[in-house]
Order: sequence, then structure tokens, then C-alpha cells
Amino acid sequence: MLSSELAELAGVTVRTLRHYHQIGLLPEPPRSTGGYRRYNVGDLVRLLRITKLTALGVPLSALPSVLDDPKAAEALLDELDRQASAEIERLNARRANIAALRSSGSPPDLPPELSVLRSGPGARLPEDMVRHEHEQLVLLGHLLGEDGPAGFAALLGGVDREMLTGLEPLTARFYALGPDTHDDEVASLIDAWVTGLEPLSEQLAGTPAPDPKVSVLLDELNEQALKPVQHRVLRRILQRLEHRQRPTGSEQG
Repeated sequence: MLSSELAELAGVTVRTLRHYHQIGLLPEPPRSTGGYRRYNVGDLVRLLRITKLTALGVPLSALPSVLDDPKAAEALLDELDRQASAEIERLNARRANIAALRSSGSPPDLPPELSVLRSGPGARLPEDMVRHEHEQLVLLGHLLGEDGPAGFAALLGGVDREMLTGLEPLTARFYALGPDTHDDEVASLIDAWVTGLEPLSEQLAGTPAPDPKVSVLLDELNEQALKPVQHRVLRRILQRLEHRQRPTGSEQG
């Protein structure tokens, strides 16, 4: 039979046949006087064995020994089974992540555990700030590591969700800041944020300090996306919270 007939019977392409010849998997038969390769049923059987084994996941590099040694095939099947089991676990974990994203309503590029930190509709954020908050959480989720978002969410588990909702008007005021905002409003907003975030600050007190690069990169992202006055206010809020427990009484708004 010709190469096209062999390929059709085995369910492969002629190009695949040529590749198997090149790597030595399938012996190349003698050519006819017209220059055509002539295959026999033995070639078909070997090709069928190759296609069955590759369908199981046997790599081409392992096929020469497997085709000619039943013991090698048995050992390789054990390894393929272990690989398939690991792949099933990976896919099940992926499905669990997809289910968690669906149930939480989180975007697919954001860890579901961090979705609670997104501002609600009451914050009335402009579109660019919604995008900024999203980018903040994506960056935070990555910097916290594989298990970090879940641990962070566990720390926040005892925080009153009504408290977070109550901060939404402050978020709206924050994003309304601009170069013409009066100093009194800036000072008032800083005080209100520090007071509102104090329960959260106490919740996180005593926990291990994050890697310094977390703060550095988040601050860089904030400086890139926020107005200068917003960036200054955010820095001042974080400084106030950091030193909130110091009994110096010297802090100024």
C-alpha cells in the first residue's frame, strides 16, 4: 500500500509518517521502481501500536523501547498513571477555583479571598479608580504568594462587614480629592479614615510584617494611578495607622 493509504488506515497524516521515519520509529520501506514507498500490513500494525501508545501519553522518545519490551511498557504505564492522577488533581483544583470565582462574583484574575476588599456600589467610584483598586488587589494577591490570600482572608474573618460598608462614603470622598481640595477636608478625611480603619488595624496587630517589597510595589502603583494629593493622603493614613499605638500623643492630622 502507498503512504497515503497507510496513513488513512491508521488515522494519521502522511506528514506524521515521514516524521516517524525521520526519528526511527517506523522503518522506511523500500521504494518501487516508480519511487513510491510500499508498505505492508506489518507496517500498519506497528503504526497502530504507535498511535495507541501516544494516545496514552507515552512520549515519542520512549516508544522504541516500549514497542519491543513488554516489561518496559508495564513500568511506563505505572508512571503514566501517576502523571494522569496528578493532572486530574490539578484540573479538580482548577475547577474548584472556577467555582469559587463564580460563587463570589470575583473577576477571574483576582483571588476570591480578596474580593471582600473591593469597594461596593455605595462608594460610587469613577471607572479609572475601579480599575486601580482591581490592579491593587491583583498585585497584592500575587505578592502574598500561593497561600497568602487565604491567610489574609482568615485574618479579616472577624472584621465586621458593616464596618467595611461604612467606609464607602470615605472612599468616595477620597477619590473626589483634587488639587483644589481645602486643607480642612484633607485633614478631616485622614482623621476619619484612621478612626474607621482602627478596628482593622487592631485585628492585624501582632501579625508578621509583610515583605517590604509588598509596601514598596503597592506604593509605586498608587503613585502611578492616583492624583498627587490622593497619594499623599494615603501615605499619611498608613503612617498614622502604623504609629497609632504609640503613646506619644504627638500625632497631627
